[in-house]
Amino acid sequence: MCKLNPKIDIVFKKIFGTEQNKNVLKSLINSVLPKDEQIVEVTIKNPYNEADFIGDKLSVVDIKATDEKGRWYDIEIQVKEQKYYGKRAIFYLSEIYSNQLNESDSYHKLRKTIIISLLDFDYFLNDKRYFRRCCYKDFDTGELYPELDFADLYFVELRKFDNEYKHIKTTLDRWITFLNRATEIDKDNIPDELKEPEIIQAINTIEAMSLNTKEREYYEAEKKVMRDKDAVTQTAVENALEKVAKQMKIKNKPIDEIIEFTGLTKEQIDKL
Repeated sequence: MCKLNPKIDIVFKKIFGTEQNKNVLKSLINSVLPKDEQIVEVTIKNPYNEADFIGDKLSVVDIKATDEKGRWYDIEIQVKEQKYYGKRAIFYLSEIYSNQLNESDSYHKLRKTIIISLLDFDYFLNDKRYFRRCCYKDFDTGELYPELDFADLYFVELRKFDNEYKHIKTTLDRWITFLNRATEIDKDNIPDELKEPEIIQAINTIEAMSLNTKEREYYEAEKKVMRDKDAVTQTAVENALEKVAKQMKIKNKPIDEIIEFTGLTKEQIDKL
């Protein structure tokens, strides 16, 4: 099985942010882009290296790249829930877009900037969609003008995707499943639903990956953050369900109805 979790940014960047895996990054990008905007070549602008570590922390967690048309990409995986992530994404987009120009450059040199955010938490709470594209459109007509088509933000909410292999339909679904279930996958027994060359290469990359002392310390610290976050979330959910169950008991709701509604066991409910 894969030893390392690809959701942790140092592993993610070693998979998608290295020269030898440029085709893997290209596959991930193309899985997000519309069919008529697929890229042919990708150039990584900030490939992973040990110099990214400053004070035992990974200073560069995103992946910046360009394609053959000069379009800029910023790809990031984010496991720590952030209330203002949307503002952060827009800030990154603006920064990358504006930094394309030197002081004497003309605006015509500016190229489209695309932000791809892979989120390990639910950010958009209004629906169950796990993928969305946001861009500048006419408010009244919904028309996308070529004159303003210079910025896209893509959000992929990993936890909203049903991880059962039978639900995989697209390459994006395969990448999401890889990120969600990589630690369960054996490189010698890869599920048929994930057998795409670049995903197999990503799995093999993790299997062969080694971390030096500094990298390992960083990885373990980030893994602890993920475990703690899951524990806090689970506790909050359980507390909320218990509160609901208490209210239902006060209203003398049948025990079977409380069990069905909350998912708690009879023993748990009796203790409330």
